[in-house]
Amino acid sequence: MPAMRCLRLIAMLVLAAAPWLARADEQGFTNRATELKERAAADAPTLASLPENTPVKVLARGGAWTKVEAGGKAGWVRVFHLRFPAVVEASSSGGSGLASLGSALGFGGSGDEKARLATTGIRGLSTEDVKNANPDPEALARMQSFRADKPSAERFAREAKLSEAHVEAPKGNGQ
Repeated sequence: MPAMRCLRLIAMLVLAAAPWLARADEQGFTNRATELKERAAADAPTLASLPENTPVKVLARGGAWTKVEAGGKAGWVRVFHLRFPAVVEASSSGGSGLASLGSALGFGGSGDEKARLATTGIRGLSTEDVKNANPDPEALARMQSFRADKPSAERFAREAKLSEAHVEAPKGNGQ
């Protein structure tokens, strides 16, 4: 029975992915070929296939899905199949705000350089969320079918030309 509780908790945690931080009408791009779905579900009907680097307009967010408009059609795409570039101005003056963030992330330098930066965030679950969880074992089984083994993940990283980066947390913010 404890194993079943653990599976239920895992399913609840994965299925309760919180809204992503983004504005409506934000411009994004597909980071790989993906499907535009009728609703935010893997088994939803596919409205269109979107090639890599397709421009999209964000309409709404919902957990692991983002409602977008692409090629005159509106539908849902997995958030991890999208990228949201932002320009961060960095300067060597050690200023504040985004300039300091850029410097802290190693984008500083001499003058008014600009760096491209993209982020995605996930919020945690409250005690109330956990108490009110309603796990779905069938959804967990479907999600387990999407997992990748280490060689597949490494091949994906090579093909996408991803590289490892180490970023230290800024000092003086309670960490």
